[in-house]
Amino acid sequence: MRAASVSDFRELARRRLPRVLFEYIDGGSYAEATLARNVADLEAVALRQRVMRDVSQLDMGVEVLGQKLAMPVGLAPVGMAGMYGRRGEVQAAKAAAGAGVPFCLSTLGICTVEELARAGAPPPWFQLYILKDRSYMRELLQRARAAGSRVLVFTVDLPTPGARYRDVRSGFTGLKGLPAVLNQLQDGITHPTWLWDVWLRGRPHTLGSVAGAVQGSRRVTDFLAWVAANFDRTVTWADLDWVRQNWDGPIVVKGVLDVADARDAVRAGAQGLVVSNHGGRQLDGVRSSITALPKIADAVGGDLEILMDGGVRSGLDVLKALALGAKACLVGRAWAYALGAGGEPAVSHMLRILRAELETAMILTGCCSVRDAGLELLDGDASRS
Repeated sequence: MRAASVSDFRELARRRLPRVLFEYIDGGSYAEATLARNVADLEAVALRQRVMRDVSQLDMGVEVLGQKLAMPVGLAPVGMAGMYGRRGEVQAAKAAAGAGVPFCLSTLGICTVEELARAGAPPPWFQLYILKDRSYMRELLQRARAAGSRVLVFTVDLPTPGARYRDVRSGFTGLKGLPAVLNQLQDGITHPTWLWDVWLRGRPHTLGSVAGAVQGSRRVTDFLAWVAANFDRTVTWADLDWVRQNWDGPIVVKGVLDVADARDAVRAGAQGLVVSNHGGRQLDGVRSSITALPKIADAVGGDLEILMDGGVRSGLDVLKALALGAKACLVGRAWAYALGAGGEPAVSHMLRILRAELETAMILTGCCSVRDAGLELLDGDASRS
């Protein structure tokens, strides 16, 4: 099967990956209502077809946070990517560089920022969760800056993880001791390609960035449990000052759905924000990212740069988000599916698909430059009201 869409990569990843890993990528929290809304609400936005327009010259380039992008797309931070492909963060970072778009390294990645540098990948954007150990967080920021990272993506919507029922059912969480070992063994044996390529050849399997702060853990699930227990629930907007003291580049606040929070991000001095509900993996029942985007764009779009993630599965989705006020989109599951399906070549192929889909959408809506995308590209009652 040759993938023609993100949905195809999802199916290929489902076949290749152990169930526990696929369900971890694919699932959301609780009843997954918000996960479904992210996709459905984007699908419901209608593009406005225009004809007899000169679209012989298209410009997909955009500058985001001082960085020139070949198209308005970036790879969002995805935890544990090194479990989906061998040293997966390195593979994804190289694919992103080849496509001229940024890669954001998760705090919960298997690979460290130093490993990306040793592998010849360009400096990534760096994602930060604040844990209770501020001295270690300070050290982590220093390491990222030393490796050349310019943009910090400060994720603020995870003071505690949402309950993900799929992970319980698959045995990814909850099982301990011998039952956990047997579950993983059975899952791995039934997926021999992954077992050989990732499990045996892709070690070590630790959350590289935070491994130094975790004592006595060996399994990835142990690391995740430790991190979940050590998220700092005392963090407020005042803590952005602490982040600024330890980071001299642009700071993007990720996980904003409410206009009041967006205004707080402006007052706190953020240079950008990501309209996001964590891919439907946190508070289930909240609105989709695309429906939250227009009001936030109207309220603060002139004060900082706005990105969006959640439900983006095609280049058409990217153009819809641009029309509703985003400067660019971050994609998460899309590249995780591709990585799980076939490593760096598959991620590169997925990005080519997104670019081709965006090009087609621009031509058929009469949009010659992504920088000019606005509400005139949408049909029906789409608005920012």
